[in-house]
Amino acid sequence: MQSVIVLFVMSLIVFSMINLVGDPVDMLVNPESLPEEIERVRRDFGLDQPVYIQYWKFLKGALSGDLGNSFIFGRPALSLIAERFPATLELATCALIIAVTLGLPLGVYAGLNPNGWGSRLIMSSSVLGISIPTFWLGLMMIIVFSVILGWLPVSGRGEIGSFLGLKSSVFTLDGLSHLIMPATNLALFKIAMVIRLARAGTVEVMSLDFIKFARARGLPPMRIVRFHLLPNILIPIITVLAIEFGTLIAFATVTETIFAWPGLGKLVIDAIVNLDRPIVVAYLLFVVTLFLILNLLVDILYAALDPRVRLQGDDQ
Repeated sequence: MQSVIVLFVMSLIVFSMINLVGDPVDMLVNPESLPEEIERVRRDFGLDQPVYIQYWKFLKGALSGDLGNSFIFGRPALSLIAERFPATLELATCALIIAVTLGLPLGVYAGLNPNGWGSRLIMSSSVLGISIPTFWLGLMMIIVFSVILGWLPVSGRGEIGSFLGLKSSVFTLDGLSHLIMPATNLALFKIAMVIRLARAGTVEVMSLDFIKFARARGLPPMRIVRFHLLPNILIPIITVLAIEFGTLIAFATVTETIFAWPGLGKLVIDAIVNLDRPIVVAYLLFVVTLFLILNLLVDILYAALDPRVRLQGDDQ
């Protein structure tokens, strides 16, 4: 019920605000067109009606899964989002894998050696990773790795391969070469975040009694890390990353624009520029729905990973 209320309120806010930003008819017809022609286009798209009537029609369509047709493409907005979503999902997934693969071991090392020079270097680098603007880093990567060195392609998704019915650019060398820069650019901030989460969790857990007991028993350091440390620090990291995965999908706009990645971000930027209201509204509602689903999955995942949550639920 709460999710339905959130979706309704967000749809009302988004629909109201988007109607305050420009007139789509200005983008759809020639400025030198006759007033009759401009009025005809406005009537064809239903833009001649009051906003509350437009919203009521939108709401009735949304209940049946119809969020309207794009003014520019003339196709259902949801079908355009579904068409572009796999590219964004692929980019966000690769960025998350990079962030965990690099951030987790670096954070654990920094937590195990909090006063070492290596730890200080890692934490200083994480601050740098948080501070560097995504658009600037993306441009620098293009200049260095594409223009100067010529190692990687400038933009696009590259060749898409297929494996077990799953289509992705990771299944071809050309696709991988196109994916490396945008995925790394998108992952940089998340790498810094994972480093900080892992370090903080490691420092906290290593001071607990069960770790001291494991050391007293003479267990090897790697066994302590693998079987006692990691299971305890991964619970908060996984729950945070589940939500952050949603932000990677929703806010990959800058990265997709810089690298001309054919995903949702580029679609919505083009829609904003062209005042294509149905796509903008459908995208924002899609993002809200995505976060609602991810929040539900986080609650389920947290209960599955942490026995204390299940025990509290049983006690109640």
